[in-house]
Amino acid sequence: MSTSEAAEQLRGWFAGRLPDDWFEGPPEVVLDREEVSVIGRLPEPPAAAAPEVSEAERAGAIAGHVQRFREETRDRRMSIAREAERRFGHKVSWGVECGGEREMFTTLSVPVMTRLRQPERRVLDTLVEAGVARSRSDALAWCVRLVGKNTDEWLSELRSALQHVERARAAGPKA
Repeated sequence: MSTSEAAEQLRGWFAGRLPDDWFEGPPEVVLDREEVSVIGRLPEPPAAAAPEVSEAERAGAIAGHVQRFREETRDRRMSIAREAERRFGHKVSWGVECGGEREMFTTLSVPVMTRLRQPERRVLDTLVEAGVARSRSDALAWCVRLVGKNTDEWLSELRSALQHVERARAAGPKA
């Protein structure tokens, strides 16, 4: 099964399995080799939507709304995650979007090995020495987040192209 087919199957399964009243619309389901992230959109709480509400009060109302959802759904989310993990063989992480903010409740931190030459190691060491990161590992994660943030459009195009390649491979002759 291709990655895009697996992602489609996961999206469909979660859309059918999650309670209808949890999220506005279908959740965003993101898949990589180790993890499935399920991110649903919560409606903005009425206390945050009033025009006379300050930004601090709005932020507090959204944070409280997200926390309440997290606590009230914890047992069911864990049960659904266990089902998905048995069925699909990936760990499940949860998160929500509300009022333009995204909060992940759980995520995996997966070690990734790489070989770096001295110039690349010096970049990481500079970030550590400057206090931007606690370790080379943190510095590398910081660099990856920075590249991801600044190249979202390019990465999206690349992911889309990879999906086309997977579909072409699937449609081709079987060995």
